[in-house]
Order: sequence, then structure tokens, then C-alpha cells
Amino acid sequence: MPAETWSLQETPKLNEEQFTLWQALLEDRTGMQITVQRKSFLETSLTLRMREIGLADYDTYYEKLMSGLAGEIEWSTLVDRLTVQETSFFRHQSSFKLVRDYVEALFARQPERKQVDIWSVGCSTGEEPYTLAMLLDELVSGMQGGRYFGVTATDLSLPALAKAREGFYNARKVAMVPEPYRDRYFVPAANDRYKESGRYQVVPALKERVCFARMNVLDLGDAPMRNMDVIFCQNLLIYFRRWRKKDIVNHLAERLAPGGLLVIGVGELLDWSHPQIERYPYDNTLAFMRVDSARRKSE
Repeated sequence: MPAETWSLQETPKLNEEQFTLWQALLEDRTGMQITVQRKSFLETSLTLRMREIGLADYDTYYEKLMSGLAGEIEWSTLVDRLTVQETSFFRHQSSFKLVRDYVEALFARQPERKQVDIWSVGCSTGEEPYTLAMLLDELVSGMQGGRYFGVTATDLSLPALAKAREGFYNARKVAMVPEPYRDRYFVPAANDRYKESGRYQVVPALKERVCFARMNVLDLGDAPMRNMDVIFCQNLLIYFRRWRKKDIVNHLAERLAPGGLLVIGVGELLDWSHPQIERYPYDNTLAFMRVDSARRKSE
């Protein structure tokens, strides 16, 4: 079928062999599982991208992805379509409130402490890490003695990270930000490319507190992050098999500082245990704390 006639056709169906092949490719490279229930999503995503580059069938496109450097470049575009999920500012507010309360208590218990380090895993287009940064900036700005924070935000998708670094968001997204934070941390876009569309941008002072970097969760064993005070990982684990979920959170737990907090989406992880981790009680959240070895031995 000529590619130019696809716009007049229904989305072609993946046969069983093709679907299995594409499932295996995505899981092998990202760890994420495409279930049969999401087959139509896979078909639509592949078809839209194939139309853009003028390819007419799934097999030809698969072969293109296997073709050396050109295939790697194309994969970085496709994986953005397949893995970037809808996100928003202040999504699941109780989890963000937990982080704020935890950091406030941490500074109170350790008056000599000057900084906390936060890691947002699977940050997508930046709404989550910027929400964390807004809450912490508001918190430390009201404290005496010069307190600081840093947010590291990682994701697999290069296009998503590029959007996050730019920090431009449409009015619908920004409208979900509580007014005091919206007034303080967003301004109308000054960039000629965005100002006509009514977009807003994150203020530079807040952007400077967030560092965005590419990371595949399959490579967490090699992650340079260590002794993190808070690791925030929500709406990510639901796309992985049970054994891989546990593998991911095991790696994250090892990167917590003693007393550090791991926050996961409610319902995303069941039946997990770790010798240095205990459940952290907080309403409407799923969170864990790393307990240091000395405390374990004394119990």
C-alpha cells in the first residue's frame, strides 16, 4: 500500500507474530510491557509515525529500527510516542504533601543540615519535578539559616526531556497549579515561538534547581545517584512486569540515604520487601523509608 494513501485507510492490524515481535522489542529496550489490551495503542502509535516518514508496513519499519545509527535515531523518536504518558502539575497531591512534610521535619531534626536532594524517576515532560521544586522552594524560602535543595529528574525520552528543560506549558496545564504557586513560579511566555499561543514558562530561578538527564530504568544499577533524601517514582511501575517492578525499586532503595524516603504511586507495587526498608505511614500514599544498619541491629 502506498504510504500516501494511508490517510484514507483504517489503521492496519498487527498480526500475532508481528505483535509479539514489537512487544519483545519494547520490553527488551525499555522494560515496559505492552499488553494485549494496549495493542490498539501500539498500532496507532506505529502507524502515525510510519505515515510521517513515508513507510507503508510494520515489517519495513521494524527493519529500519534495526539499521545501525539511523535506526537508533529513529528509535529515540518512536520511544517518545510509546512511553510518554499524560502528566500534570500537583498530580496526586497527598504524595507531594508527604514530601513537603518529610523535608520540613528533616530540617527540624537536623538543624545543621543545609541541603536535601530529590530524584524524580520517569519525569516525562517535567510537571512532576517542577511541582517538587515549587513546594521545596516555598518551604526553604521561609526558613532561617540558608537551606537549599536540588531536584534530579530522569526519563528515557529525549524529546520529553527537551520539553521539560524548556519549561513552557499551555494555559490548561498551568491552570491546574494552585494560584499562589502559579503567580510565583510562572510568567507569560516571552519566547516568540510561544507567546502567541498563550503559553507560560517556568521562571528561571526555579528551573535552575532542576537538573534533567536521560536514564533508562533498565540501567538503574549503573545510576550515579547516591544518598538521595527523597526518590519520587509515580505512574511508572504500572507498565512493568511484577518481577521487574521489584528489581526497579530494589535499585532505588539502594540509592536512598539512611532515613531517606521512597514515594511510589498507590497500588503500583504489592508484596515487596527489602532488608533495609520499612513502610512509611501517611494517608493515601505508598511510601517507604530506608532504615540504617545501626537501628536494625538495635531492634
